[in-house]
Amino acid sequence: MPGFVPPRIRIPRLIAVAAVGLLLGACGSLRYYAQAVHGQGELVVHRRAISQLLRDPATDPQLAARLQQAQRARRFASQQLALPDNRSYTGYVALDRPYVVWNVFATPRYSVQAVPQCFPVSGCVAYRGWFREADAEADAARLRARGDDVWIGGVPAYSTLGWFADPILSSMLRWDDDELDGTIFHELAHQRIYVKGDTAFNESFATFVQTEGLREWRQSRGLPPPDGRARAMDEGFTRLVLDLRTRLASLYASGADAAAMEAGKQGEIAAFRVRYAQWRERDWPGDHRHDAWVAQPINNARLLPFGLYERWTPAFAVLFQRAGRHWPAFYASVRELAREPEAQREQALQALAGARQAEAPAGP
Repeated sequence: MPGFVPPRIRIPRLIAVAAVGLLLGACGSLRYYAQAVHGQGELVVHRRAISQLLRDPATDPQLAARLQQAQRARRFASQQLALPDNRSYTGYVALDRPYVVWNVFATPRYSVQAVPQCFPVSGCVAYRGWFREADAEADAARLRARGDDVWIGGVPAYSTLGWFADPILSSMLRWDDDELDGTIFHELAHQRIYVKGDTAFNESFATFVQTEGLREWRQSRGLPPPDGRARAMDEGFTRLVLDLRTRLASLYASGADAAAMEAGKQGEIAAFRVRYAQWRERDWPGDHRHDAWVAQPINNARLLPFGLYERWTPAFAVLFQRAGRHWPAFYASVRELAREPEAQREQALQALAGARQAEAPAGP
């Protein structure tokens, strides 16, 4: 989406989806429309075919090696994971900036619900994406001036859901091979199935395809499964953040006056930092990868991306098993679920997630 995760904060995973929605005319201002058209147009103009870059003797050998690896993963995605076979991720764009898009998230001062931004293709999402950081900062300043909590997140990659041939961007090459290859699987999954306005469904589905696809991709090359340590720590950190968000939601629903609400909000954030330090020292001594995130200012908007990318992954794992681990059958099941009205779809996902929990092996 214009997560995910730092330079992808690792938590949450900031990937932009369906910026093409901005290009179809449903934006809040002419300025926003113009920057979206210009930003996408620049990517199209500067895209170079990877096949040409690999034949060019002037191409940096390190860049060529990364692009060759990505192209092998791209072929695997279509041939083995039944993901779209098109020109996406067969081109490359060298950006003159660290991110392709900056997302602006906003909530009311005493709410954990996003101020929604709605577009014709992607539906309503929790952010607005800008191709220039200065424009994102200006939008954030406008929202702060009206009293909202605001956070800006840089985005290394995004998908136009197949409307354009999405390129590999230089911002994506800061990741290791697993992150890069997995992101290609993730974004192509969005092209396969996307439900307008249901971010948790879309991101959980694409995250499952990314995780399982990466496992199969590594297995095909005789490599062991990805190290689960970083993922386990990320999941634990996400639970801590979601707990903070739940506590804040209860506070905001309490009916307290503004002064009590503000004092309670700051108190909950301070208590979260204490719980984080205790958790890290108890479970992950010596690992400080999330310290910088915790040390920075925390507000409601900064909590928004957490939980969206994994909420329903257990449900999709059950569907995959029931499909005999056969990708086309799995996609057919997911597409049937996607056609359900939102309430029925969420009920079905809850039932599937419950089945996954019931089937999980008991702990020691």
